[in-house]
Amino acid sequence: MEWYLKVVRDNYANFSGRARRAEFWYFALFNFLISIGLTILDGVLGTNGVIGGIYSLAVLIPSIAVGARRLHDTGRSGWWQLIAFVPIIGAIVLLVFLVQAGSFDRNEYGPSPKTAPVV
Repeated sequence: MEWYLKVVRDNYANFSGRARRAEFWYFALFNFLISIGLTILDGVLGTNGVIGGIYSLAVLIPSIAVGARRLHDTGRSGWWQLIAFVPIIGAIVLLVFLVQAGSFDRNEYGPSPKTAPVV
């Protein structure tokens, strides 16, 4: 839950820098679990997906931002997220990019988030 809160609270619309795999995938996991819970709540209350829709809009920007930072960690531009619009192949390519390990070295997007900051 700490990673989810870090994305939503601390990096809401931060498209610069890099995000570790843990940060991206824990955000995705908790986002999925919250969406399931809200879908059930919408069904019980009979609100036709209004609550889930509001939540989806609220986390749209952080979702895109953490995706861009995750791609930065692999040395790619955040614009690579647009490849998901290519049916089937695009989603597979994007998934491969997102599961790849980031580099330990500094790249054009900043220092590695896995290493401790040098003081």
